[in-house]
Amino acid sequence: MIRQGGRLKSRFLDACLRKPVDATPVWFMRQAGRYMSEYRALRKKHTLLEICHTPELAVAVTLQPLARLGVDAAILFSDLLIPLGPMGIDFDFVRGEGPKIDNPVRTSADVERLRDFEPREALGFTMEAVRQLRVELEGKVPLIGFAGAPFTLASYLVEGGSSRSFEKTKALMYSDPASWHRLASKLASVVQKYLLAQIEAGAQAVQLFDSWAGALAPQDYRELVLPHSRAVMDGLQDASVPVIHFATGSSGLLPLLREAGGDVIGLDWRIDIDRGWDMLGADVAVQGNLDPAVLLGPPELVRRRADDVLTRVGSRPGHIFNLGHGVLPSTPVETVEDLVEHVHRTTAR
Repeated sequence: MIRQGGRLKSRFLDACLRKPVDATPVWFMRQAGRYMSEYRALRKKHTLLEICHTPELAVAVTLQPLARLGVDAAILFSDLLIPLGPMGIDFDFVRGEGPKIDNPVRTSADVERLRDFEPREALGFTMEAVRQLRVELEGKVPLIGFAGAPFTLASYLVEGGSSRSFEKTKALMYSDPASWHRLASKLASVVQKYLLAQIEAGAQAVQLFDSWAGALAPQDYRELVLPHSRAVMDGLQDASVPVIHFATGSSGLLPLLREAGGDVIGLDWRIDIDRGWDMLGADVAVQGNLDPAVLLGPPELVRRRADDVLTRVGSRPGHIFNLGHGVLPSTPVETVEDLVEHVHRTTAR
């Protein structure tokens, strides 16, 4: 980020709005995480929830990758499930298994017990982390805030944790659609307020993560999910920051994701970026879409695959280089460094 004429100019923010940039911006989902020794050292002393709930620790982790990687944006370190706590949900993270919900939501009565809340108060630690990060990042790179999309949060609530088949979630959707829509509506309201609070605290862009939407048939997404994601997006229209909409495994849902909303649509690696962009339309920016596992290969392969993404993008404005999902824990940090430098050098204008 550089200062121009008294204001800060960011190639990342410009790309989100499909404006000309001096080089393709790069950032990574999970760019702060277990592949970095600095993060592993901190995790030896603190749990994930402790880091998320302690502004100074969340700030430290958010900043860890910036100087080392040379990325064009920072993303707040937190977790998708954080807003569920004030709703009355008890959860923790089990080593080797992921999140575990102690009181899952599976009936109409469970849905009604979920509490609404004011994120500026109940999640004040997150807002304080955002405020501190804006001070730390001033004149450097913009800060991205984020939240889980209603379907993804609902799936954790109903399944009681992660799932491969989403049997319990789909059973609720099909057998009791009224309760499903009530659940998704409550979550959409919480997510919208949570993102607006992050923006108010200083986030300069936000990303809506629908990590599990790829498990849905297009008809189910259209009828049971899209209205609630669109409600979140509609509530952000006056926020004056770019909104990124990302769903894993969503190649068959791209026109629907575009309909749900977002200034930028994230693509995973399961579709060529040029084909995906054609499906979305020219009036939206695109983020993606290198397979994270490619970074486990030799640097020359990583550069070659990155070049393929960049070639497919061509001269279209509005491309943000990212992986198709988060950085894998076993990824060599040197490979990530080399990838950022390669993209910047190759696309310098």
